[in-house]
Amino acid sequence: MTREQKSIVIKDLTAKLADNAHIYLADISGLDAGATSNLRRACFKAGVSLAVVKNTLLSKAMEASDKDFAELPNVLKGNTAIMFAETGNAPAKVIKEFRKKSDKPLLKGAFIEEAIYVGDDQLESLVNIKSREELIGEIVGLLQSPAKNVISALKSGGNTLSGIIKTLSEKEG
Repeated sequence: MTREQKSIVIKDLTAKLADNAHIYLADISGLDAGATSNLRRACFKAGVSLAVVKNTLLSKAMEASDKDFAELPNVLKGNTAIMFAETGNAPAKVIKEFRKKSDKPLLKGAFIEEAIYVGDDQLESLVNIKSREELIGEIVGLLQSPAKNVISALKSGGNTLSGIIKTLSEKEG
């Protein structure tokens, strides 16, 4: 790979790092061609893009990026695959599901909305991360709940009150 080609790859990686808030680094070494193909298919279905990258080029892209990757460049050893997704927990779910059949991929680290996760032991906590949309939905549900209770109470109270008035008016007549 020439120096020009390397600089183009670094620029592309830097742009991808800037455009994505959810970045996973995984080790897929040891997967044969069929298993790698299955992993790529699973990623595609989940809306996750997967690419195998050279550690030195990714490290330089991380340095050039505006984001603070903290100790994440330290995990760039051996075979590295980078995963990008719109949803913070999608790659973690793909990795967890795929590992039911294989012991790979191993999670090296992740960058989720400014938070850094390092090590395969973080996989379970990453799977349980809620997406922005899920959190907004929960908040809206919590905000709507008291209003619905008040409206419901007013409606039922109104029916009861009108029933009492009707009964009283019928008795007097």
